[in-house]
This record gives sequence, C-alpha cells and structure tokens, in this order.
Amino acid sequence: MLSMNNWCSMTDHAMPTERVADHYRTEHWAHLGHKLHTAKEQISRLSTLRASGQLVKVSGLIMEAVGCQMQTGQRCLVQANDGSSVEAEVVGFDRDTLLLMPMEYHDGLSPRAKVMPMGHNSSILVGEPLLGRIIDGAGRSLDNRPAPQGNTTVRLHGSPINPLQRYPITTVLDVGVRALNGVLTIGQGQRIGLFAPSGTGKSTLLGMIARHTGADIVVLAMIGERGREVGDFIRQNIDKQTRQRSVIIAAPADHSPVMRLRAALVAHRVGEYFRDTGHHVLLLMDSLTRYAQARREVGLAIGEPPAARGYPPSVFNMIARLAERAGNGYQPMGSLSAFYTVLDEGENDPVGEAARAILDGHLVLSHKLAMNG
Repeated sequence: MLSMNNWCSMTDHAMPTERVADHYRTEHWAHLGHKLHTAKEQISRLSTLRASGQLVKVSGLIMEAVGCQMQTGQRCLVQANDGSSVEAEVVGFDRDTLLLMPMEYHDGLSPRAKVMPMGHNSSILVGEPLLGRIIDGAGRSLDNRPAPQGNTTVRLHGSPINPLQRYPITTVLDVGVRALNGVLTIGQGQRIGLFAPSGTGKSTLLGMIARHTGADIVVLAMIGERGREVGDFIRQNIDKQTRQRSVIIAAPADHSPVMRLRAALVAHRVGEYFRDTGHHVLLLMDSLTRYAQARREVGLAIGEPPAARGYPPSVFNMIARLAERAGNGYQPMGSLSAFYTVLDEGENDPVGEAARAILDGHLVLSHKLAMNG
C-alpha cells in the first residue's frame, strides 16, 4: 500500500506531464487551424476552374474554337506559336463552336492553339482615377502613364432605365458656344446628332464644346478616326484645365472592330457612372458612323444578312441601344448629355436616318459655308 506521501509525490510528477500534453495538443490544433485558414484564403483568391479549348479555324476576322464554355461578350486568350497571346471576344456561336473576334490584329496563330477563358472581364474601372486619362476600349493606358488604379468597378452592360422614371429635361446646358446657346439651345440630358460631311469643322466644334461647356465632366469617345487625328485633336483642342475633368477613350481606325465597339460602350458606361453619382456629364462621340461600320464588320463576319447598303439589321438596333444609354437618370442631381457626330453621306444614308429617328435633335454643318470660311 502506498503512503500518502508517495501518492502525493507521484501526483506531483504526473500533473506537469499532463499539462505539457494539453499544451502541445492546444498548439497542434491552433497550428492546424492557422493552416486551414491560410489555405482557405489561398483558395478564395484562385479563379474558378475553367477548361481550356482549342482553335479549329481562322477565316478573315473570325476565329472558331471548341472545347470550352463561354458566353457572348466574354473574353479569352488565344496562344500563338511564338508564346504570345491575342485577346479575343465571343461574338457568337454555332452549336458547340464559339465564334471569336480578336481585340487586336495578330499573326502566328495555328490549328489547335490553346483558348483560355478570362474571368472578371465584364467589369470596368470607373470613377475619379479615370479623370485626366486617355485609355482604349480595354481600359489600357494610351498616355504613357501607369494603368489607372481604383476599387470602383461596374459591369460593362448596365441595366436599361425605366422610361417612365427618367427625370425630365428642365435645365439648359451651356455648351460654351454662343451660336448654339442662343439659337439652338440644348437641355441637360438631350442627345444631339452633329451631321456633317468631311472637312466641315465638326472636330473643331467638338473641341470648342469640350473646352467651354458648363458640364462638370467631359467624356470624349474617339471611335474609328485616323490615329493621327486622335493625337492632333487632344493637343489642339484639350487644354490642361479641360484635361483634368475629362476622360478620353480612343479606338482609332487601325484597331479591331471589337475594340472600336467596346470603346464606345466603355465611354457610355463611364458617363453613366458619373451621372448616377450626381455629376452633369457631357459625352462627345466621334463618330456614330464609324461605330456602325465596326458593327457591320462584325455582323457580316459572323454571317448576318446584309440589308441597307450592306448594314445588317443588328446595326440599327445597336445604334438605338447605345443612344438610349445617354440622357437623364432616375435622379435630378446628375445628367448625361451627348453629342454624336454622323458623317453625312447624302440621301438614303441608313445610319443618318437611324440617328435622326432615335436622337432628340440634330445640327447640320454646311459644306458650302465651310468652304466660304
């Protein structure tokens, strides 16, 4: 039989051992919990698993891919033989075959080239970081500065506004040109077409409006124009003060039709965001005709039937959808007024007729007056 002293001695020796074991068990579970938490964070940062496909055909502007599931409007990367990749957008599909159109022109593609879907491509950066910047349709910097950075993003394709809930046009917009303010007065939230033949001064007029308008923010979309004109327009018409309150989105004529279409959408989405946050925005788009021509290229490439002057029916629907994104929103604090230049191609011009039918009004620049100085 153990004495009381011996029992106490054994108990005193056992107690520290149990405490040490409990301590190690606690540390073990804490370490395991930390590892699980770290793994969870790493998994949350990973993109969703996406199966890659392969390229099976390239014909003109259209590329065909199989083996991956994507939605229309979604972007992907197609790997070239030299290790580089070209970004493309899904413009249609035929059963299980996806119809892609590149965002940029590229050579070096081959059969069975890898096609990898891109995630989070339907959102664009908006807000203050874009003020004073020049970007393309993909949001990339064109002004030799780092890419714009910010935390505010919105979906590229916003929801349409209930027409009965749009705030009415009640306030005059100061466009900074006395001839327009006095004779052809424009209201905040109106969409105006600027019809002009080539060489009549529409770019000069847009520059005057951009510099002198009373709007809070100017969004300038240069779609399908000559690349030289983009730089010349900014240098000659956009001064330093105007630049600080402007966002310029450019997609010149040598950009792919998909990039030109996307640049126009980005410009409208940026304008919508500033309007909905209480700013009075003026959108200047040069030109609506080049936008329609880019849509014609895409439509004909994917097999749409040509209609008036080779324009497929979807072109006129796209013009209406684009113009309807401008105008007033649900609240009176902000507005989105818009000027669209339209290249006057004479009678029976389908783009001009469509623009006249959907816009609130139009101005016509006379070639005869322009030649008279």
